[in-house]
Amino acid sequence: MTLVEWSELVRAELELTGTDPLRKPDVDRVLDLARDAAHSVARPAAPLTTYLLGVAVGQGADPDEAAELLSRLALAQVKEEDGKDGEG
Repeated sequence: MTLVEWSELVRAELELTGTDPLRKPDVDRVLDLARDAAHSVARPAAPLTTYLLGVAVGQGADPDEAAELLSRLALAQVKEEDGKDGEG
């Protein structure tokens, strides 16, 4: 089963009739964001961050813009931590 097929099963089970089916680029966007959050913040940040992306999109945010914003935020955490390495 592909992730797109899985998302269709989930959509049907949750009766999300007012939403468009996910396509591969949609799945990739979520997975990329999950990767950035897991690797840059902490592993548990991945599902939490993707959930919050879904909430934002549900409230009208553009999926691409919101995902890009959250990825930048997550990746900035690594840079911030790297900058603290030299501090006393």
